[in-house]
Amino acid sequence: MKPPRAQRLQLAGPAGQLELLLETPTDGDGAGAHAFGVVCHPHPLYGGTLDNKVVWTLARAFVELGAPALRFNFRGVGASAGGYDAGGGETADALAVIAYGRESFPHAVLWLAGFSFGAAVALRAALAARPALLITVAPGITTIDVSAAASPACPWLIVQGDADDVVSPAAVIAWAGKLSPPPELKLLPGAGHFFHGRINELRDTVLDFVRRSQAPTAPR
Repeated sequence: MKPPRAQRLQLAGPAGQLELLLETPTDGDGAGAHAFGVVCHPHPLYGGTLDNKVVWTLARAFVELGAPALRFNFRGVGASAGGYDAGGGETADALAVIAYGRESFPHAVLWLAGFSFGAAVALRAALAARPALLITVAPGITTIDVSAAASPACPWLIVQGDADDVVSPAAVIAWAGKLSPPPELKLLPGAGHFFHGRINELRDTVLDFVRRSQAPTAPR
C-alpha cells in the first residue's frame, strides 16, 4: 500500500485553532469517498498526540479501506490552542473535527475511533455525531466519566489487551457486559496498553470489523 497523501491543517475549534492531519488515499482526492474517519488520541497530559502509533494505525486502516482519515490534536496539544478540559472540551473538539469532515466529504458516512482517553471521548461524541461505526481501543472509562454515554446505534467494536496496565481489562469487560445493545468486544491475549509487538494484529482486527460492518444504509 502506498503512503497516503498528508496535509497539515488548521481548523477554528471551540477553544481556538485545532491542528489536523488529513490523510487521503493516493488513488483519489477523497471527494467521492464513501466514508471518512476521525481518530481521537490518548491523554493530553501524558504525552498523547495525533502521532501516537495506535492512532496512526487506526487512521491508516481507514485509508487502506478507501476512507480519508482525520487525526487531530486536542486543545493544548501541539499547535492546538487552549488547555486540557478533562474530556468536556475535548469532546467539543472532536465534534468540530467531525463537522469539518462532513463539510469536506458531504456524501460520506463517519467512521469514528479513538484510543484510551480518546476512545472515551469518541464514545461521548458518538451520541451527537451518529457515526456509521465506532471503534474504541482500550477505552479510558476510568479516566473520563462515560456513564451518561448511551450505546450508539451503529456497529461498535472495543479492542482491549488483557495485559493492559493502564486501563483495567476487568473494568472494561464488566462495563461492556452491562451495555445494551452490547458492543463487539475483542480481547487480545497478552497485549499491553500500547500494543507493543501487536500493532499489526490490532490493525487486522480493525480492518476485519470495518469490512464486516460496512453497509450502504449506515446512518451518517
